Amino acid sequence: MMKIFMYLLFLIPLINNWFIFMLGFLFLSFIMLLYSFTLFFSSLSYGFGMDLLSYCMIFLSIWILFLMVLASSKVFFNLAYTSEFLFVLLTLLFLLILSFCTSNLFMFYLFFEASIIPTLFLIFGWGYQPERFLAGLYLLFYTLFGSFPLLVSIFYLYNNCFTLFYFLIILSDVNFYLYLSFIFAFLIKMPLVFFHFWLPKAHVEAPVSGSMILAGVLLKLGGYGLYRVFLFLHINYLVNTFFIVLSLFGGVLVGVLCLFQVDMKSLIAYSSVAHMGLVICGIMTYGNYGFEGSLILMIGHGLCSSGLFALANISYERSHSRSLLINKGFITFMPNISMFWFLFCINNMSSPFSLNFLGEVLLINCILSWSFLTMLFLSFSSFLSCCYSIYLYSITQHGVLYSGLKLGYLGFIREYLLLFFHLFPLNFLFLYSDIYTMWY
Repeated sequence: MMKIFMYLLFLIPLINNWFIFMLGFLFLSFIMLLYSFTLFFSSLSYGFGMDLLSYCMIFLSIWILFLMVLASSKVFFNLAYTSEFLFVLLTLLFLLILSFCTSNLFMFYLFFEASIIPTLFLIFGWGYQPERFLAGLYLLFYTLFGSFPLLVSIFYLYNNCFTLFYFLIILSDVNFYLYLSFIFAFLIKMPLVFFHFWLPKAHVEAPVSGSMILAGVLLKLGGYGLYRVFLFLHINYLVNTFFIVLSLFGGVLVGVLCLFQVDMKSLIAYSSVAHMGLVICGIMTYGNYGFEGSLILMIGHGLCSSGLFALANISYERSHSRSLLINKGFITFMPNISMFWFLFCINNMSSPFSLNFLGEVLLINCILSWSFLTMLFLSFSSFLSCCYSIYLYSITQHGVLYSGLKLGYLGFIREYLLLFFHLFPLNFLFLYSDIYTMWY
């Protein structure tokens, strides 16, 4: 683990040259491939190490950060504080890797909260509209509201167990308030329905890089935290039932909301809430299929949602609007990009053969085995997922091209590379899916 941290520190002198910086990210991805998949914590040093869950999340973080640099061409071509932008991205990656590989609960809380700061800098510094300040405040205060009870609970845990290492915590008296304090911060981060209002605001006001890291990795911090605190807490099963029913109902509600959206980024953000609701259900059922399916769906959704935000930005750079009423008929002059729109939209509705499909199959099996009554919610949620994905594709690609657009170029190689690097792991990791099913 120390090798990765030292490598990240040596990337700092390269932030003046964004091309060499990208090559550094690519080389870092190859370094991560040298680590073997292990089901238990390995490479432990100074309290940092990795198991398969940490490995997947760290690799996803590095991959998405590399694609964020590729997507943010306007920052480099317009010289909009390029070095500062790269430094914020590197700081964010450093904090995310520390969050995912620490084996101490308090250190995880510390890095979990610290990752908000570079995200706020991204939204405040490189966002589009003046409302980005309000969106950043929503993100900050929603997260802090849920995380203060978690901090108090961690102190209580240390006072009783005299340690905060995941492997050594043994707690006998888990009451309702302690249980709720431990999971509430992560449920807001995922986000749980009715606590999700910060997410569409943050996505709409953030630059493309901010939207990609929010959808790709930062929402997964909540799921990762649930894994880590759930595995040593004795669970109150009745309370789990409440969260499962709420998430299932929210999946249907958010699916209907998606069909009312007129903003591309807002629609993609709301679809993230629906998918993360299924992940919450899988973890709350406390079954093997639930844990495995949640991990697969988190990785699949991270790649798919990030790719959709990249596509939305490609359309935005041509039309200078995110409105679905203006972005129409793009298939007539960008047929190649339209193909990517189709592939990402069908992946978003969990079609074979994608990680989303495998994750949803495992999760639906797990939730139905928990209670057959959930079939009504699951069927409506899956149907609406199909509806808003087709709606997003058809309304942006078909119809009459807006006459006020001045369209001069069909697409750059950089954009095709960006979309391919999202799509390739999303569809081809399906062939190596047995590593995820071995995890729990």
